Amino acid sequence: MRDMTVLAPKTPKLAADGGIIKLAALAVGGQGGGVLTDWITDVAERNGYLAQSTSVAGVAQRTGATIYYVEMCRDTGRRPIFALSPAQGDVDILIAAELMEAGRAVMRGFVTPDRTTLIASSHRIAAVSEKIEPGDGRASSEKVRAAAEQASKRLVAFDMEKVAVDAGSVISSSLFGALAGSGALPFPRETYEETIRASGRGVKASLAAFAGAYERTRRLVEEGIQPDAAPAQSVKISSHGVTGPDRLIMGWQALRARVDAYPEAVRDMAGRGLQKVVDYQDLAYGAEYLDRVDQALKLDDVGREYALSIAAAKHVANAMCYDDMIRVADLKTRSTRDRRVRKEVGVKDGNILQVTEYFHPRIEEFCGTMPAALGSYIESRPKLAGWLDRRINHGRRVRTDSFAGFAALWFIGGLRRWRRKLLRHKVEAEHLERWYKQALDRVASDYALAVEIINCRRLIKGYSDTHVRAQSKFDRVLSGLPLLEGRPDAADWLRRLREAALKDEKGTMLDGALKTIATL
Repeated sequence: MRDMTVLAPKTPKLAADGGIIKLAALAVGGQGGGVLTDWITDVAERNGYLAQSTSVAGVAQRTGATIYYVEMCRDTGRRPIFALSPAQGDVDILIAAELMEAGRAVMRGFVTPDRTTLIASSHRIAAVSEKIEPGDGRASSEKVRAAAEQASKRLVAFDMEKVAVDAGSVISSSLFGALAGSGALPFPRETYEETIRASGRGVKASLAAFAGAYERTRRLVEEGIQPDAAPAQSVKISSHGVTGPDRLIMGWQALRARVDAYPEAVRDMAGRGLQKVVDYQDLAYGAEYLDRVDQALKLDDVGREYALSIAAAKHVANAMCYDDMIRVADLKTRSTRDRRVRKEVGVKDGNILQVTEYFHPRIEEFCGTMPAALGSYIESRPKLAGWLDRRINHGRRVRTDSFAGFAALWFIGGLRRWRRKLLRHKVEAEHLERWYKQALDRVASDYALAVEIINCRRLIKGYSDTHVRAQSKFDRVLSGLPLLEGRPDAADWLRRLREAALKDEKGTMLDGALKTIATL
């Protein structure tokens, strides 16, 4: 996502006649909304204002964030009557801890172009409605930013989450700094900092995050309206800096040399795919992946911008790196995951972190980790499979901070050296070959259709029941292929089928689309 800061050059004058300043802050759990509200109230009182704060709880990203509301005014000797919650069109300052909540504030009428200063972090937290959609259900950040800019009198927006994380703090500190730097409240910087010091917890990190956001906001206020920052550069995957046994390093370098010999348009995606596949299994698996990419390259050319090869490099890698019990156990026992969890929950060095993992294996996952012949034998006998399923198919909680729990997952993850001989790999490999051959066989007759068949692999994702449902959608989409072949718009129709499957988890849209092509 691109960073963004938009600021009007002039600072608004609030409560010049002794009126009430109305401020609303929207934040979800873990963002320190309550702390931010307490700080705002405290800084107001330090400057001789009367202030009142309230909050209306939301349900995380389902119905929106918790709304913290503060009203303040100068102490003139008369006791004001403060409201308990914000009203549409009656908010002077709106603070949103992420971009989606800023959009929600605009939709709810809390932001008005003649009055409201909108301070928002430009980073994103996907809402539940965005996560539900099987495909990419994210709302357009560009549209949200444009609507926020149009709806507000002033918009202050940049990645305040990053500012806080870099300082070792939480976003409430950087939001507080942006509020101070914007000049939306008539209080000096020193009183904001005194408020943070008086809080007594995490003062050093909070002051660092406050200062970072304050200085950036002030600098942008002085410069006026700022253009969007340049888009982040794509990450380059290096073939250097690899450590390990000489034999493995030489094997990796040989695979990288094959990728470096590819056309430039294909090189980046193939390099990423190779890294993913080797991390998933081993060097031999990486060579197998490149062999499949070579098949697409032989049928491709620069005149078509290597669309087939790029799609193959992406989706073949994803197909080869299917999620199974071995993969899940491997990821949960990696040291990188432990470091990430410690960082996310804020565990300090020397403190003990207890982690409980939840597993609910089915008979299918159990048989999938068996040798192909034995797993097939069990699955072909419903009574035996049912008897085993009744003993296997129930939830388990495994403490991976304990020796026994960690050792159990480490053992399962270590089965990957035998993965190619297991039933699940046999099933996935056969499915991959059928799908890939189906696409490559159509390159000569309909290049665009071949590319769309490869892109349909995007439908398959997840683990256990999720994977079963995804594969069912994949099969249903490709079931329309015989009805489309030979048509000049076959690729376009297959793309529509795929998009219908991605947008609707229940499959109603896909059913309608399949009925439509049946009438063509």
